[in-house]
Order: sequence, then C-alpha cells, then structure tokens
Amino acid sequence: MKNWKNSPSDALVNFLLLLLPLTYLIHIAEEYWGGEGYPAYILRLRGVHLSTTRFLMAHSVGFVLVTIGVILARRFHFPQMMLITLAAIVSVNGITHAVTSLSVLSYGPGLYTSVFIWFPLGIFVLLRFKNAVSRKRYWIAIAIGVGVNVVIGIFTMRGGRIA
Repeated sequence: MKNWKNSPSDALVNFLLLLLPLTYLIHIAEEYWGGEGYPAYILRLRGVHLSTTRFLMAHSVGFVLVTIGVILARRFHFPQMMLITLAAIVSVNGITHAVTSLSVLSYGPGLYTSVFIWFPLGIFVLLRFKNAVSRKRYWIAIAIGVGVNVVIGIFTMRGGRIA
C-alpha cells in the first residue's frame, strides 16, 4: 500500500528521471576515457576482448533503453517503479566497481562515477522510494535491477557478444 504521507513529490520524481540517464552519460565517459579505458582494463584484468566499438554500441543501446524506459514509465504511470529499478542497477554497479577495484588495489574505469555518484544516488532513491510503491513492487523493481546487472555482466564477460 502506498504511503501518501511520505510519497515523493512529482518534482523530485521528474528530476530523478532526468538525472539518472544524465549520470549514465557521465559514467560512459569515465569508462571510455578513465585510465586505460574499460575495454583495455577488462582485457588486462579478465582477459576479455571487448572492442571499443562493441563497448560504445552496448552503452548506446543501454542509454536508449534507459531513455525509452523513462518515457514509458512516465507515459504508463510507473515512474517510481522505474526509479527503483534504475536505482538498483546503479547501486549494484557502484558496488561492483568498488569491489573490483579493491580486489586488485587499483583504479578501474567507471569507479569514480559509480562510487561517488551512482551508489549514493541509488541508495538515496531506494530509501526515499521504499514506501512510494507496495512492498511487492519495490522488491520486484530491485530484482529487475539486479537481473539487469547480471545480464550486463554476462554480456561484458563474453566480450560484448550475444551468441
């Protein structure tokens, strides 16, 4: 049941629906230009051949999907659920980048945006919107976000190949 007393304002919802995709562009830029760049980093660290072209194409598709998701969420009236899903995605990404960097004791492209922008933003949204939707919808949105990260991880470890 929605807790109307603690329901986030429409202005906050709209702001976050714009902010999360914009921070994705910042994250892509850091992964591309940060350090040796993510394709070279994942090759050195895990032996995965992810070409720069595949990296950019994958992120382009990801950005388009996020943008379409935000538009559909607004159009079909599920913006809070979309925000919770995106918050789960960026929070897990932040944790993944931090754990990987700690495990190898070095910077990995995307670390700063993940740890200093996405993780705090994701946690803020997850906490602020916890009572904005039913408990079931909240956990479904988180599960979708985690599932998206699993798919992205598999895709990345396959060098950006689908088949």
